[in-house]
Amino acid sequence: MVWHVHGSWTTSFVHGRHDYLVPLTPDRGPDGRGRADTYPWPGTVREVPYDRLAGEDVDVVVYQRPHELGLAREWLGRDVPGVYVEHNTPAGDVPKTRHPLADRDDIPIVHVTHFNDLFWDSGRASTHVIEHGVVDPGYLYTGELAHAGVVVNEPIRRWRVAGTDLLPTFAATAPLDVFGMKVTNLPSTLGLSGEMEAFEDLPQAAMHAELARRRVYLHPYRWTSLGLSLIEAMMIGMPVVALATTEAVEAVPPEAGVVSTKLPTLLRALDRYTNEPELAAQAGKAARSAALARYNLDRFLADWDRLLGSIVPG
Repeated sequence: MVWHVHGSWTTSFVHGRHDYLVPLTPDRGPDGRGRADTYPWPGTVREVPYDRLAGEDVDVVVYQRPHELGLAREWLGRDVPGVYVEHNTPAGDVPKTRHPLADRDDIPIVHVTHFNDLFWDSGRASTHVIEHGVVDPGYLYTGELAHAGVVVNEPIRRWRVAGTDLLPTFAATAPLDVFGMKVTNLPSTLGLSGEMEAFEDLPQAAMHAELARRRVYLHPYRWTSLGLSLIEAMMIGMPVVALATTEAVEAVPPEAGVVSTKLPTLLRALDRYTNEPELAAQAGKAARSAALARYNLDRFLADWDRLLGSIVPG
C-alpha cells in the first residue's frame, strides 16, 4: 500500500513487478487521491476505498508522511511491516533537525538522495538511500524556442525555497516558461507578464513535449532534495543551468550544464545556451546520457526490490 503523494516519484515506483494499492477517500483529498489522472500508471495499481482496506492482503506499507502511520493502523486494523520514504530536505534549524522516526528502529527510512541521508538526524532508525529512477520519456529535445523552461509547483507559496525570487533576474537574460501547479498567476505576481508564460498543470507527456521545445532548463531551487523534473529534463535532452545546492551538484556533470552558487556565472550560462543552439544541444545530449546512467528505472526498481525483499521475504 502506498499513498499517492508525489505523482512523479509514485509513477516510477508503481512500474515495478508488484501489485500496488492506493487509498481512496470520497473527496479524493491528500490522504486518498486514488489513481493519478495526469500520470501514466500501469494496471497493477488499484485504488481502494479507505474503509475497505482492512479486507485487502497488504504485505508492506510505504509511508511518506508521519501521520500515515496512524492512518494505516486505523484503516488496515492490524500491524503491517512498513518502510518510510523521506522525500524532503530537513527544514528549520537544519543541523539539528531530527527525523520524526528517529526514535524508532522498526521502520527503516529510505532517503531519496545522499544529501538527505547526510543532513537528517535519523537517530536509531536504519537508513538506506535509493536514488530516484525515472521512466525514460525519450530524447524529445528540439530547443526551437530560445527560452528557458522551469518546472515548479506552488512557486508563490514556496518562494525562496524554490528560488522564485530569482526568476526576475533570470528573465532579464532569457524569456522564461514556467510549468507546474499553481503557476497561473506567477507572471503577474512577479511583474513579468511580457517575459514569462505560465503553463498550468499539464499532463506529464504534454509537459515533456512542451518543455523539450525550450532551449535550456533552469533549476533555481535553493532547498529541495532533487526535483524529478530536473532528471526528466536531462533525459529529454535539455542542457541545465542550476543552483549548486543540495543534490544538484551530484546530478549534473560539467558537460551537461552549469551548476554554481554565483549568480553572474548562472546568468552567463543561461545567455550562452539560449543564444548558441549547437552548444545547448551538445550539453543536452550529455545530460541525457548522465541521467540514463544514474537515474534509470531498472536500477531504481531493483534497489527497491532488494529492500522490500528484506522486509517481506518471499
